[in-house]
Amino acid sequence: MTQRLVLASASPFRKAMLQNAGLQFDVEPADIDERAVESALTDLDAESVSTVLAEAKAQDVASRNPGCIVIGSDQTLSIDDQLLHKPRDMDEARRRLLALSGRTHSLNSAVVLVRDDETLWRHVSVAHLTMRKLEPGFVGRHLASVGDKALSSVGAYQYEGEGIQLFERIEGDYFTIVGMPMLPLLKKLRDLAVIDG
Repeated sequence: MTQRLVLASASPFRKAMLQNAGLQFDVEPADIDERAVESALTDLDAESVSTVLAEAKAQDVASRNPGCIVIGSDQTLSIDDQLLHKPRDMDEARRRLLALSGRTHSLNSAVVLVRDDETLWRHVSVAHLTMRKLEPGFVGRHLASVGDKALSSVGAYQYEGEGIQLFERIEGDYFTIVGMPMLPLLKKLRDLAVIDG
């Protein structure tokens, strides 16, 4: 690697994806108020909101890491015209799963590369997930089994864990669903000669 990479995220899933790909990088979570940034984006669609948030995270961390390439990433969940956020508590997680039951929603995963004050690249991948019809009793038992992990995801599920039981159809790649489109990111890092390839 010719340049230092920094991941602007506290997500253990994004960190694991980069580690599993063999990348060498530092982790420095961004210090931004995502809801405050988002409140100014009322005219943007869910894909654009995820891109703006990913870029804001990367810019924040890049401002403290001169010369480094900073990876910012964000994911939004949209259903119809509604943009959803991580549930605040288990009751909201239960309501979220029941609202998604039997319906298709989209996960919009953005990744952005920033160096100093320059945005080098932006990308969004979208996955469409259809939940099977869920009975309230099952939702309660499922949430009791997974516990607080349900609160770390906008959909109130961990697709890579027990949450896979909630779905009947998925269109999109694993990395987009977990929260960072890895194949486009790795290609761009190779193009920039940041990683070998």
